[in-house]
Amino acid sequence: MKKLVQFSFAVLAFTLVLSACSSSKNAVTGASNVSRGKFTGTWTVNNVSYDGIVQQAVQNVFDQAPPQDFVGSTWKLTNSGNGIYTLQNGTSQTIFWSVNNNAGSNQLFQFKKLFQGDKAQKVTEGYQLVVASNDGNSMTLKSPIVVGNKTAYIIYSFTKAQ
Repeated sequence: MKKLVQFSFAVLAFTLVLSACSSSKNAVTGASNVSRGKFTGTWTVNNVSYDGIVQQAVQNVFDQAPPQDFVGSTWKLTNSGNGIYTLQNGTSQTIFWSVNNNAGSNQLFQFKKLFQGDKAQKVTEGYQLVVASNDGNSMTLKSPIVVGNKTAYIIYSFTKAQ
């Protein structure tokens, strides 16, 4: 029985890794066409929560760390699309970000990880999160995770630094 549970978690983790970069095809109520300017600035993740999935089911997000490690992280987003996020443990990642308003009923915040020498236009893989809300001072982004035939979400709540 223990091996069956371990195998099930391994399959779930593998499924989550494969689906982490794909966008959801299910309808989600989210913000529509929030201006790009509301995304610029320095943001802090103040909470990570889960909708439709248990916390322990997701071991790694953005090919970086467990979701809870992003609590307290800072995200600096410039108007040019350049950015960087820094985890509480000091790990930093340079990114190039954009907002996709052509995703049906959902606005998507998307970013690509950049490493030294990378040019953003040459990087073909990245991450897409549904913009649930953004009023310029607080923001909620939802990362879709396919679990079986349903979509669950890791929800990141941000507060803008003043």
